[in-house]
Amino acid sequence: MNPVPGKRPRHLWRRMLWGLVWPRRFERTQPTISGVVLIGLSMGIGTAAYNSASNILFIALALLLACLILSGVLAWLNLRGLAWQLEVQPPLRAGQPAEVSLELSNGKKFLPTYALWFEFAAAPRDRLGPGRPESTITAKGIDVWAALKKAESEQLRGTVHLRTRLDPGARTRLDWMFTPAKRGRVRVELRGVGSLFPFGFLRKLTGTDLSREVPVWPAPVEYRRLAGATPRRPQGELRNASVGHEGEMIALRSYESGDSHRLIHWKASARKRRLLIRQFSSQNSDACSIWVRTDQGLWGSPEQFETMVSLAATLAQDLFRAGRLQSTAIDAGQPVATKRLADLESFLDRLSEIERAEGGAVPGQARPRMNVMVFEPEGSRGVAAYVNGNKTAAT
Repeated sequence: MNPVPGKRPRHLWRRMLWGLVWPRRFERTQPTISGVVLIGLSMGIGTAAYNSASNILFIALALLLACLILSGVLAWLNLRGLAWQLEVQPPLRAGQPAEVSLELSNGKKFLPTYALWFEFAAAPRDRLGPGRPESTITAKGIDVWAALKKAESEQLRGTVHLRTRLDPGARTRLDWMFTPAKRGRVRVELRGVGSLFPFGFLRKLTGTDLSREVPVWPAPVEYRRLAGATPRRPQGELRNASVGHEGEMIALRSYESGDSHRLIHWKASARKRRLLIRQFSSQNSDACSIWVRTDQGLWGSPEQFETMVSLAATLAQDLFRAGRLQSTAIDAGQPVATKRLADLESFLDRLSEIERAEGGAVPGQARPRMNVMVFEPEGSRGVAAYVNGNKTAAT
């Protein structure tokens, strides 16, 4: 039966008492060192009170037990009525600090909230998916412990404390910083909320299942630009690039010395407070396409493969900012036109999860025909980028 609007539900005290005796899932209450001392002292005073029948000792025992019970009740009320929301703002880059935000609100009407801490964890998701189930009877102990230690080493943990009082109906924001170690998909979760309020005798912990899964883009890498690799111009392009035949506007870029003043986008420049130039399709004659190959026969070294992925991501961003990125492709996938920022972000999301694969060759019809940037190993550790057979960049 639904409760009548505007009236408090009946038997509220019974639910409160039952919540103290049998807490909800993921909730636990543990005594601290001072709490263990208080419990031991209470047992000693209780034993002496029963043996001596002293009223003073019974009063002291009652005060100690009341203090312990009051600590548990206030700790339970301190966490009651709270709501939290986890926010992770992409994009995340490997090797660069990332920020996780927690929106905290106090839904209680009269009681404020004090002295909370929040436990965060971030761990990479297995890009190969869940493994095949095996019996623990045949598993080797050393393998099990090695897997557990590896998973523990890849997991990042942190604790953020609520330093100030959170008044009834108030909201606040807490931030946690962490640095992803490698690309892929990372799972950020709020592991638990704890409190030592009010006396520090009991540690109240509440587990949560709040989590977010976000991609981690490859880390940027430094590279050398090499001259002598001018992209080819298709036939008829010079004719279409004449005045009055600029074609479709595809992007905006920063003004550079020598640019025509008639190409300035004045409205966008006023919003950004810097001069921006309109980039047309006919002016995109030096654009090229990026083709990433994951063939294991080509990339025998995992470290060299990771360098290639980082170089491809860095060049894609630099070419897009310059208005020179035409399309992107990975292995046998069809080339995807890169006209908007969302197209570039989609390509970086795919780069965050690719792995070396056998037989990664691309059919001829799926490969872009002209001005294709490909990547090949250079030496034992380096990676080079080639356009039309000419080296354009190298790590």
